[in-house]
Amino acid sequence: MAKIKHIAILINNTSKTQKLVQQFLKNHPVPGCETLYHKKGMLFARSEIERFMDEEERHDIKILTQHMRQPLKTMSSGEQKKALLKYLMRQDPNFLVLINPFDNLDAESQSSFRRELNNISKSKTLVQVVSRLDDILPMTTDFFKLDGSDLISYPSPESFWKENRHDSIAFSGSIPPPMKRANPTQPELVSFNNVSVSFDGRKVLDGITWTIKQGEFWQLMGPNGSGKTTLLSMITGDSHKGYGQDLTLFGRKKGSGESVWDLKEKIGYFTPAMMDKFRGYHTLENMIISGLHDSIGLYIQPTDVEKKLARQWLNLLQLTNRKDDLFKSLTSGEKRLVMTARAMIKHPPLLILDEPTAGLDDTSATFFIALVNKIANESDTAIVYVSHRNETGLNPQYNYILDMKETGSAGKVEILENC
Repeated sequence: MAKIKHIAILINNTSKTQKLVQQFLKNHPVPGCETLYHKKGMLFARSEIERFMDEEERHDIKILTQHMRQPLKTMSSGEQKKALLKYLMRQDPNFLVLINPFDNLDAESQSSFRRELNNISKSKTLVQVVSRLDDILPMTTDFFKLDGSDLISYPSPESFWKENRHDSIAFSGSIPPPMKRANPTQPELVSFNNVSVSFDGRKVLDGITWTIKQGEFWQLMGPNGSGKTTLLSMITGDSHKGYGQDLTLFGRKKGSGESVWDLKEKIGYFTPAMMDKFRGYHTLENMIISGLHDSIGLYIQPTDVEKKLARQWLNLLQLTNRKDDLFKSLTSGEKRLVMTARAMIKHPPLLILDEPTAGLDDTSATFFIALVNKIANESDTAIVYVSHRNETGLNPQYNYILDMKETGSAGKVEILENC
Protein backbone atom coordinates (compact mmCIF):
# COMPACT_ATOMS: atom_id res chain seq x y z
CA MET A 1 0.00 0.00 0.00
CA ALA A 2 1.38 3.40 -1.04
CA LYS A 3 2.30 5.78 1.75
CA ILE A 4 -0.22 8.59 2.16
CA LYS A 5 1.20 11.99 1.34
CA HIS A 6 0.60 14.92 3.67
CA ILE A 7 1.21 18.46 2.50
CA ALA A 8 2.25 21.58 4.42
CA ILE A 9 1.94 25.00 2.79
CA LEU A 10 3.49 27.88 4.72
CA ILE A 11 1.68 31.18 4.15
CA ASN A 12 2.34 34.74 5.19
CA ASN A 13 0.23 37.87 5.40
CA THR A 14 0.61 38.56 1.66
CA SER A 15 -0.19 35.03 0.41
CA LYS A 16 -3.15 34.60 -1.96
CA THR A 17 -4.50 31.78 0.19
CA GLN A 18 -8.12 31.79 -0.89
CA LYS A 19 -7.24 31.40 -4.56
CA LEU A 20 -5.05 28.35 -3.86
CA VAL A 21 -7.64 26.72 -1.58
CA GLN A 22 -10.29 27.07 -4.28
CA GLN A 23 -7.96 25.36 -6.75
CA PHE A 24 -7.79 22.35 -4.43
CA LEU A 25 -11.53 22.25 -3.70
CA LYS A 26 -12.64 22.79 -7.33
CA ASN A 27 -10.28 20.11 -8.61
CA HIS A 28 -8.05 22.41 -10.58
CA PRO A 29 -4.53 20.98 -10.93
CA VAL A 30 -1.99 22.36 -8.44
CA PRO A 31 1.69 21.92 -9.41
CA GLY A 32 3.37 19.47 -7.05
CA CYS A 33 0.05 18.21 -5.68
CA GLU A 34 -1.14 16.22 -8.67
CA THR A 35 -2.12 13.25 -6.50
CA LEU A 36 -5.14 15.27 -5.30
CA TYR A 37 -6.44 15.97 -8.81
CA HIS A 38 -9.96 14.55 -9.31
CA LYS A 39 -10.15 13.70 -5.60
CA LYS A 40 -12.84 14.92 -3.17
CA GLY A 41 -11.62 17.62 -0.81
CA MET A 42 -13.30 19.41 2.11
CA LEU A 43 -12.35 22.66 3.86
CA PHE A 44 -11.59 22.98 7.56
CA ALA A 45 -11.39 26.70 8.37
CA ARG A 46 -12.75 29.32 10.72
CA SER A 47 -14.69 30.76 7.78
CA GLU A 48 -16.61 27.47 7.49
CA ILE A 49 -17.60 27.59 11.17
CA GLU A 50 -18.84 31.15 10.66
CA ARG A 51 -20.80 30.08 7.58
CA PHE A 52 -22.59 27.30 9.46
CA MET A 53 -23.12 29.63 12.42
CA ASP A 54 -24.80 32.13 10.10
CA GLU A 55 -27.11 29.41 8.72
CA GLU A 56 -28.04 28.42 12.26
CA GLU A 57 -28.74 31.97 13.45
CA ARG A 58 -30.46 33.40 10.37
CA HIS A 59 -32.39 30.42 9.05
CA ASP A 60 -32.48 28.07 12.06
CA ILE A 61 -30.77 25.40 9.96
CA LYS A 62 -28.60 23.25 12.23
CA ILE A 63 -25.93 21.35 10.34
CA LEU A 64 -22.91 20.95 12.60
CA THR A 65 -25.11 20.76 15.71
CA GLN A 66 -28.13 18.86 14.39
CA HIS A 67 -27.84 16.23 17.15
CA MET A 68 -26.96 18.73 19.89
CA ARG A 69 -28.99 21.08 22.05
CA GLN A 70 -26.26 23.68 22.35
CA PRO A 71 -26.12 26.33 19.57
CA LEU A 72 -22.86 26.59 17.66
CA LYS A 73 -22.47 30.24 18.71
CA THR A 74 -22.28 29.38 22.42
CA MET A 75 -19.61 26.69 22.02
CA SER A 76 -15.94 27.27 22.73
CA SER A 77 -13.49 27.41 19.81
CA GLY A 78 -12.41 23.85 20.57
CA GLU A 79 -15.98 22.52 20.59
CA GLN A 80 -16.79 24.33 17.34
CA LYS A 81 -13.74 22.85 15.62
CA LYS A 82 -14.57 19.34 16.83
CA ALA A 83 -18.12 19.70 15.50
CA LEU A 84 -16.85 20.86 12.09
CA LEU A 85 -14.29 18.06 11.88
CA LYS A 86 -16.91 15.39 12.69
CA TYR A 87 -19.20 16.79 10.00
CA LEU A 88 -16.43 16.81 7.39
CA MET A 89 -15.43 13.24 8.16
CA ARG A 90 -19.05 12.10 7.69
CA GLN A 91 -18.75 13.35 4.09
CA ASP A 92 -15.90 10.85 3.55
CA PRO A 93 -13.50 13.14 1.65
CA ASN A 94 -10.21 11.98 0.14
CA PHE A 95 -8.40 14.96 1.60
CA LEU A 96 -8.90 17.81 4.07
CA VAL A 97 -7.62 21.35 3.56
CA LEU A 98 -6.85 22.69 7.04
CA ILE A 99 -6.34 26.46 7.37
CA ASN A 100 -4.52 27.38 10.61
CA PRO A 101 -6.34 24.62 12.51
CA PHE A 102 -4.77 25.40 15.91
CA ASP A 103 -5.58 29.11 16.07
CA ASN A 104 -7.56 30.16 19.19
CA LEU A 105 -7.13 26.78 20.90
CA ASP A 106 -5.64 26.44 24.36
CA ALA A 107 -2.70 24.09 24.90
CA GLU A 108 -4.80 21.12 26.03
CA SER A 109 -7.23 21.49 23.12
CA GLN A 110 -4.32 21.76 20.69
CA SER A 111 -2.84 18.49 21.98
CA SER A 112 -6.20 16.73 21.71
CA PHE A 113 -6.77 18.09 18.21
CA ARG A 114 -3.30 17.04 17.08
CA ARG A 115 -4.01 13.48 18.22
CA GLU A 116 -7.29 13.47 16.29
CA LEU A 117 -5.63 14.74 13.11
CA ASN A 118 -2.88 12.15 13.53
CA ASN A 119 -5.52 9.40 13.50
CA ILE A 120 -7.24 10.88 10.45
CA SER A 121 -3.90 11.09 8.63
CA LYS A 122 -3.75 7.28 8.54
CA SER A 123 -6.55 7.22 5.96
CA LYS A 124 -6.91 10.75 4.56
CA THR A 125 -4.47 13.21 3.01
CA LEU A 126 -4.05 16.40 5.05
CA VAL A 127 -3.24 19.67 3.32
CA GLN A 128 -2.09 22.02 6.05
CA VAL A 129 -2.18 25.72 5.16
CA VAL A 130 -0.48 27.38 8.12
CA SER A 131 1.05 30.70 9.13
CA ARG A 132 3.27 29.26 11.85
CA LEU A 133 6.02 26.66 11.49
CA ASP A 134 5.23 25.14 14.89
CA ASP A 135 1.76 24.16 13.63
CA ILE A 136 3.08 21.79 10.95
CA LEU A 137 2.23 18.19 11.81
CA PRO A 138 5.09 15.65 12.11
CA MET A 139 3.73 13.22 9.49
CA THR A 140 4.13 15.84 6.73
CA THR A 141 5.87 14.53 3.61
CA ASP A 142 5.69 17.44 1.11
CA PHE A 143 6.60 21.06 1.91
CA PHE A 144 5.64 24.26 0.08
CA LYS A 145 5.54 28.02 0.62
CA LEU A 146 2.93 30.31 -0.92
CA ASP A 147 4.64 33.54 -1.94
CA GLY A 148 1.83 35.78 -3.21
CA SER A 149 0.25 33.53 -5.85
CA ASP A 150 3.42 31.46 -6.43
CA LEU A 151 3.53 28.03 -4.84
CA ILE A 152 7.18 27.17 -4.16
CA SER A 153 8.09 23.53 -3.59
CA TYR A 154 11.09 22.25 -1.64
CA PRO A 155 13.18 19.22 -2.62
CA SER A 156 13.49 18.05 0.99
CA PRO A 157 12.13 18.79 4.46
CA GLU A 158 15.63 19.94 5.47
CA SER A 159 15.72 22.64 2.79
CA PHE A 160 12.26 23.86 3.82
CA TRP A 161 13.12 24.18 7.51
CA LYS A 162 16.51 25.73 6.81
CA GLU A 163 15.09 28.48 4.60
CA ASN A 164 12.06 29.35 6.70
CA ARG A 165 13.46 29.40 10.22
CA HIS A 166 13.66 33.04 11.28
CA ASP A 167 15.94 34.98 13.60
CA SER A 168 14.88 37.27 16.42
CA ILE A 169 14.29 40.92 15.60
CA ALA A 170 15.74 43.97 17.33
CA PHE A 171 14.30 47.48 17.01
CA SER A 172 16.57 50.47 16.60
CA GLY A 173 15.67 53.61 18.51
CA SER A 174 13.69 54.07 21.69
CA ILE A 175 10.01 54.13 22.60
CA PRO A 176 8.82 57.73 21.95
CA PRO A 177 8.01 59.60 25.19
CA PRO A 178 4.47 60.79 25.99
CA MET A 179 3.49 64.35 25.02
CA LYS A 180 3.21 65.18 28.68
CA ARG A 181 4.36 63.30 31.71
CA ALA A 182 1.48 61.91 33.72
CA ASN A 183 1.26 62.36 37.44
CA PRO A 184 2.95 59.50 39.28
CA THR A 185 0.63 56.53 39.35
CA GLN A 186 -0.04 54.62 42.56
CA PRO A 187 2.05 51.42 42.65
CA GLU A 188 -1.01 49.13 42.56
CA LEU A 189 -3.04 49.59 39.37
CA VAL A 190 -5.41 46.63 39.72
CA SER A 191 -6.20 44.57 42.81
CA PHE A 192 -8.59 41.60 42.93
CA ASN A 193 -9.09 40.27 46.46
CA ASN A 194 -10.97 36.95 46.67
CA VAL A 195 -13.27 37.85 43.75
CA SER A 196 -15.77 35.25 42.53
CA VAL A 197 -18.08 35.51 39.51
CA SER A 198 -21.05 33.41 38.43
CA PHE A 199 -23.22 33.38 35.31
CA ASP A 200 -26.71 31.83 35.45
CA GLY A 201 -25.84 30.07 38.68
CA ARG A 202 -22.59 28.62 37.33
CA LYS A 203 -19.42 29.85 38.99
CA VAL A 204 -16.79 30.93 36.45
CA LEU A 205 -14.19 32.53 38.72
CA ASP A 206 -13.53 31.31 42.25
CA GLY A 207 -11.64 33.43 44.77
CA ILE A 208 -9.43 35.38 42.37
CA THR A 209 -6.63 37.30 44.11
CA TRP A 210 -4.37 39.19 41.72
CA THR A 211 -2.47 42.47 41.94
CA ILE A 212 -0.96 44.28 38.95
CA LYS A 213 1.60 46.95 39.81
CA GLN A 214 3.09 49.77 37.78
CA GLY A 215 5.55 48.60 35.12
CA GLU A 216 4.91 44.87 35.57
CA PHE A 217 4.65 42.52 32.58
CA TRP A 218 2.04 39.78 33.00
CA GLN A 219 0.88 36.97 30.75
CA LEU A 220 -2.69 35.84 31.47
CA MET A 221 -3.14 32.16 30.67
CA GLY A 222 -5.86 29.53 30.91
CA PRO A 223 -7.94 27.17 28.75
CA ASN A 224 -10.92 28.22 26.66
CA GLY A 225 -13.83 29.09 28.94
CA SER A 226 -11.66 29.59 32.03
CA GLY A 227 -12.73 33.23 32.53
CA LYS A 228 -9.93 35.27 30.95
CA THR A 229 -12.38 37.48 29.07
CA THR A 230 -14.46 37.97 32.23
CA LEU A 231 -11.36 39.09 34.15
CA LEU A 232 -10.39 41.57 31.44
CA SER A 233 -13.91 43.00 31.18
CA MET A 234 -13.91 43.69 34.93
CA ILE A 235 -10.63 45.62 34.59
CA THR A 236 -11.87 47.68 31.63
CA GLY A 237 -15.24 48.38 33.28
CA ASP A 238 -17.19 46.60 30.53
CA SER A 239 -18.66 44.08 32.98
CA HIS A 240 -21.01 44.82 35.89
CA LYS A 241 -19.68 41.75 37.70
CA GLY A 242 -17.09 43.92 39.48
CA TYR A 243 -19.71 45.75 41.54
CA GLY A 244 -19.98 44.60 45.13
CA GLN A 245 -16.61 42.87 44.88
CA ASP A 246 -13.32 43.63 46.63
CA LEU A 247 -11.86 45.09 43.45
CA THR A 248 -9.72 48.22 43.27
CA LEU A 249 -8.89 49.86 39.93
CA PHE A 250 -6.28 52.65 39.75
CA GLY A 251 -6.66 53.50 43.43
CA ARG A 252 -10.47 53.53 43.54
CA LYS A 253 -12.74 50.83 44.90
CA LYS A 254 -15.08 49.49 42.24
CA GLY A 255 -18.46 51.19 42.57
CA SER A 256 -17.15 54.33 44.25
CA GLY A 257 -18.34 56.60 41.45
CA GLU A 258 -15.82 56.02 38.68
CA SER A 259 -17.13 55.89 35.10
CA VAL A 260 -16.17 53.50 32.32
CA TRP A 261 -14.51 56.44 30.58
CA ASP A 262 -12.41 57.18 33.69
CA LEU A 263 -11.04 53.65 33.41
CA LYS A 264 -10.55 53.68 29.65
CA GLU A 265 -8.41 56.83 29.89
CA LYS A 266 -5.94 54.80 31.94
CA ILE A 267 -5.97 51.68 29.75
CA GLY A 268 -4.54 51.03 26.31
CA TYR A 269 -6.29 48.06 24.76
CA PHE A 270 -5.79 46.03 21.60
CA THR A 271 -7.38 42.90 20.21
CA PRO A 272 -7.40 42.02 16.47
CA ALA A 273 -11.20 42.36 16.29
CA MET A 274 -10.75 46.11 16.84
CA MET A 275 -9.26 46.50 13.37
CA ASP A 276 -12.69 45.94 11.78
CA LYS A 277 -13.83 49.27 13.24
CA PHE A 278 -11.26 51.18 11.19
CA ARG A 279 -12.56 50.63 7.66
CA GLY A 280 -12.48 54.26 6.53
CA TYR A 281 -9.73 56.15 4.74
CA HIS A 282 -7.49 56.72 7.77
CA THR A 283 -3.83 57.58 7.20
CA LEU A 284 -1.21 55.96 9.43
CA GLU A 285 -0.35 59.33 10.96
CA ASN A 286 -3.99 60.02 11.83
CA MET A 287 -4.50 56.49 13.14
CA ILE A 288 -1.75 56.89 15.70
CA ILE A 289 -2.78 60.44 16.66
CA SER A 290 -6.38 59.22 17.20
CA GLY A 291 -5.04 57.33 20.22
CA LEU A 292 -4.53 60.68 21.94
CA HIS A 293 -8.24 61.43 21.52
CA ASP A 294 -9.70 57.92 22.01
CA SER A 295 -11.58 58.24 18.72
CA ILE A 296 -12.20 55.86 15.82
CA GLY A 297 -10.51 58.01 13.22
CA LEU A 298 -9.32 61.60 13.60
CA TYR A 299 -11.89 64.36 13.24
CA ILE A 300 -9.92 67.40 14.44
CA GLN A 301 -6.89 69.14 13.02
CA PRO A 302 -3.81 67.60 14.66
CA THR A 303 -1.16 69.86 16.13
CA ASP A 304 2.45 69.92 14.97
CA VAL A 305 3.48 68.31 18.25
CA GLU A 306 1.01 65.45 17.71
CA LYS A 307 2.26 64.93 14.16
CA LYS A 308 5.86 64.84 15.32
CA LEU A 309 5.03 62.22 17.96
CA ALA A 310 3.14 60.06 15.45
CA ARG A 311 6.12 60.16 13.09
CA GLN A 312 8.46 59.09 15.88
CA TRP A 313 6.28 56.01 16.37
CA LEU A 314 6.21 55.31 12.62
CA ASN A 315 10.00 55.54 12.54
CA LEU A 316 10.24 53.02 15.36
CA LEU A 317 7.87 50.64 13.54
CA GLN A 318 10.03 50.88 10.39
CA LEU A 319 7.15 52.62 8.58
CA THR A 320 9.10 55.80 7.92
CA ASN A 321 7.80 57.88 5.00
CA ARG A 322 4.48 56.02 5.05
CA LYS A 323 2.56 58.50 7.19
CA ASP A 324 0.07 59.19 4.35
CA ASP A 325 -0.51 55.52 3.49
CA LEU A 326 -3.99 54.26 4.32
CA PHE A 327 -4.38 51.96 7.31
CA LYS A 328 -6.64 49.65 5.28
CA SER A 329 -3.78 49.04 2.80
CA LEU A 330 -1.40 47.55 5.40
CA THR A 331 -0.70 43.87 5.98
CA SER A 332 -2.26 42.30 9.04
CA GLY A 333 1.07 42.42 10.88
CA GLU A 334 1.64 46.10 10.07
CA LYS A 335 -1.89 46.98 11.20
CA ARG A 336 -1.26 45.43 14.61
CA LEU A 337 1.96 47.37 15.07
CA VAL A 338 0.14 50.62 14.27
CA MET A 339 -2.77 49.73 16.59
CA THR A 340 -0.33 49.03 19.42
CA ALA A 341 1.40 52.36 18.83
CA ARG A 342 -2.05 53.98 18.91
CA ALA A 343 -2.77 52.31 22.25
CA MET A 344 0.62 53.33 23.65
CA ILE A 345 0.96 56.92 22.39
CA LYS A 346 -0.32 58.30 25.72
CA HIS A 347 1.79 55.85 27.75
CA PRO A 348 -1.27 54.60 29.69
CA PRO A 349 -0.68 53.05 33.12
CA LEU A 350 -1.96 49.70 31.76
CA LEU A 351 -1.76 48.09 28.30
CA ILE A 352 -3.94 45.03 27.59
CA LEU A 353 -3.09 42.91 24.54
CA ASP A 354 -5.74 40.25 23.90
CA GLU A 355 -4.65 37.47 21.49
CA PRO A 356 -2.62 40.06 19.55
CA THR A 357 -0.72 37.58 17.32
CA ALA A 358 -3.67 35.35 16.35
CA GLY A 359 -3.48 34.65 12.62
CA LEU A 360 -0.08 36.27 12.09
CA ASP A 361 2.75 34.58 10.23
CA ASP A 362 6.00 33.84 12.05
CA THR A 363 7.87 36.91 10.83
CA SER A 364 5.06 39.33 11.74
CA ALA A 365 4.56 37.66 15.13
CA THR A 366 8.29 37.88 15.90
CA PHE A 367 8.27 41.58 15.02
CA PHE A 368 5.21 42.19 17.21
CA ILE A 369 6.71 40.31 20.18
CA ALA A 370 9.88 42.41 19.89
CA LEU A 371 7.76 45.57 20.12
CA VAL A 372 5.92 44.30 23.22
CA ASN A 373 9.20 43.45 24.96
CA LYS A 374 10.54 46.90 24.08
CA ILE A 375 7.48 48.63 25.55
CA ALA A 376 7.89 46.56 28.73
CA ASN A 377 11.58 47.46 29.03
CA GLU A 378 11.40 51.16 28.18
CA SER A 379 8.15 52.45 29.70
CA ASP A 380 6.37 52.52 33.05
CA THR A 381 3.28 50.96 31.48
CA ALA A 382 2.16 47.64 32.98
CA ILE A 383 1.27 44.99 30.38
CA VAL A 384 -1.28 42.18 30.48
CA TYR A 385 -0.70 39.87 27.50
CA VAL A 386 -3.34 37.23 26.76
CA SER A 387 -2.66 34.36 24.39
CA HIS A 388 -3.22 30.64 23.94
CA ARG A 389 0.12 30.39 22.19
CA ASN A 390 3.44 30.43 24.05
CA GLU A 391 5.24 32.90 21.82
CA THR A 392 8.97 32.32 21.42
CA GLY A 393 10.88 35.36 22.63
CA LEU A 394 8.11 36.89 24.76
CA ASN A 395 9.59 37.95 28.10
CA PRO A 396 6.87 38.43 30.73
CA GLN A 397 7.90 38.68 34.36
CA TYR A 398 4.89 36.75 35.65
CA ASN A 399 2.20 34.36 34.47
CA TYR A 400 -1.26 34.52 36.00
CA ILE A 401 -2.73 31.09 35.30
CA LEU A 402 -6.44 30.25 35.55
CA ASP A 403 -6.98 26.64 36.59
CA MET A 404 -10.42 25.61 35.35
CA LYS A 405 -12.48 23.45 37.74
CA GLU A 406 -16.13 22.49 38.27
CA THR A 407 -16.28 25.03 41.09
CA GLY A 408 -14.93 27.83 38.87
CA SER A 409 -11.42 28.85 37.85
CA ALA A 410 -8.88 29.59 40.57
CA GLY A 411 -5.79 31.64 39.81
CA LYS A 412 -2.14 31.21 40.64
CA VAL A 413 0.92 33.38 40.13
CA GLU A 414 4.02 32.00 38.44
CA ILE A 415 7.21 34.05 38.77
CA LEU A 416 9.44 33.67 35.72
CA GLU A 417 13.22 33.58 35.53
CA ASN A 418 13.55 36.95 33.79
CA CYS A 419 11.72 38.71 36.64
